[in-house]
Amino acid sequence: MNLHEYQSKIILKQYGVPVPEGLVANTPEEAINAAKALQSLTGTEKWVIKAQVHAGGRGKGGGVKVAKSLNEVRQYADQIIGMMLVTPQTSAEGKLVRKVYVEQNIFYPGPADPSEIYLSLLLNRKSGRIIIMYSPRGGMDIEKVAEETPDQIFTEEIDPTLGLQQYQARRIAFNLNLTGESYKNMIRFLLAIYQAYIKSDATLIEINPLFKTSDDKILAADAKVVIDNNALFRHPDIATMRDFDEEDPIEVEASRYDLNYVKLNGNVGCMVNGAGLAMATMDIIKLSGGDPANFLDVGGSANAKRVEEGFRIILKDPAVKAILVNIFGGIVRCDRVAQGIVDACNNIGNIQVPIIVRLQGTNAVEARKLIDESGLKVHSAATLEDAANLVNTVLK
Repeated sequence: MNLHEYQSKIILKQYGVPVPEGLVANTPEEAINAAKALQSLTGTEKWVIKAQVHAGGRGKGGGVKVAKSLNEVRQYADQIIGMMLVTPQTSAEGKLVRKVYVEQNIFYPGPADPSEIYLSLLLNRKSGRIIIMYSPRGGMDIEKVAEETPDQIFTEEIDPTLGLQQYQARRIAFNLNLTGESYKNMIRFLLAIYQAYIKSDATLIEINPLFKTSDDKILAADAKVVIDNNALFRHPDIATMRDFDEEDPIEVEASRYDLNYVKLNGNVGCMVNGAGLAMATMDIIKLSGGDPANFLDVGGSANAKRVEEGFRIILKDPAVKAILVNIFGGIVRCDRVAQGIVDACNNIGNIQVPIIVRLQGTNAVEARKLIDESGLKVHSAATLEDAANLVNTVLK
């Protein structure tokens, strides 16, 4: 589950990770009140106004502004709230900004030069261990740093039985060219953020930039946290942070019926039971000359209701020109799925796109008979190759 920056910082703060003070605002008036509250709390005379959307690169898209007065706070909040923010991580249409985060300014004069660092914690799936990836050259162009100067990207792998060790934190701080108080503060920061990652069941924590202030504080100036959906039962407080407005509405609807759905950009709708079979089905669609319009796993215990809802969700996509249903009957009987398909087509009615159904496994013969005798415009296929050829035929 993706979180907004302000939500990510709430979680980090709970584990002792230093973050700048900030408040969320849904209107320009709320932004003014937030700025006044932050001025009273921290003494700041400048504020950073940040668009809150699930996408990176907000600064490049005009979604991050520094306000030097309360009038500018209102001006920038009014400008950002309601805008369609386009960044390298959004579609060409962009994302609608519904709220902003008003944060204290941390770029102030002091005895040392401030600097921006990149830091992330994530799982190395090859080794099965958490790694800390970091660079002394953080900021908006971190992708360019990785491409042009890969020697400036460091990693530290963590033994899961031991956790992050002090010597590893010291090595990271050393590689970041930190000394004195900033060196000590970085070690404390790393130990705290590792605990945040483990205890919140995160799959990713990315801080860019991690900011060293002019007086050697280490602060998470930005934060992206992604939580493992499978662990949300342990974190009901985090589960309430889910922002449905930031998700595809069809994917949200699918989740209500326990359907694993991901929208893609193709023209062939897919309904499959099992993630591995779904991936193979998408491959065969590509080989047949089509493009998968979605990933849809109805699960191993697909019943008539789930099949019907699966059809309804697929048909919400106007790009779908054909639907391929590929079911392997192991736990579930194929004839029950076939009856669900027939019932779904009758209940929905007036389905204009051709439907290809391939059922294999328990009671597959009976299932094909049900499909063939239903009177519906449903094409039955015995093998995956037959299904692929039918997809190719109906798309011509």
